[in-house]
Amino acid sequence: MFRTFVHAKIHGIRVTECKLRYTGSAEIDADLLAASGIAPFEQVQIVNTNNAERMITYAFPGKPGEFTLNGAAARLGAVGDECLVIAYRQEEQFSGAKVLLIDPADNSVRDTLRYPAADEVDAIVPDTRI
Repeated sequence: MFRTFVHAKIHGIRVTECKLRYTGSAEIDADLLAASGIAPFEQVQIVNTNNAERMITYAFPGKPGEFTLNGAAARLGAVGDECLVIAYRQEEQFSGAKVLLIDPADNSVRDTLRYPAADEVDAIVPDTRI
């Protein structure tokens, strides 16, 4: 059975522009897309941590430091809002995910981490549930 798991996350990216009169998508620094493993035109979920809005769109490669909400998504955020960009994949068991932690001052990578695969989790996080 296939389930939907996160495969990449860009955490704390700051909105640099909103373009309402645009055909759609979110423009994201092309280097951040590559570093996260999110492919150009891949479906992503964007979560605005300032207002809790969530949207589904696709990632479009942008210029360095850029994170632009386009089309209808432009109504769901404002310049300066911090967001999460999450991409998912279908698989039988979680195989891990790369996470970029972003410095919102300039949308550069501050740090990276990896969510461990399902077969690694028990070794890292002991199960203390009753």
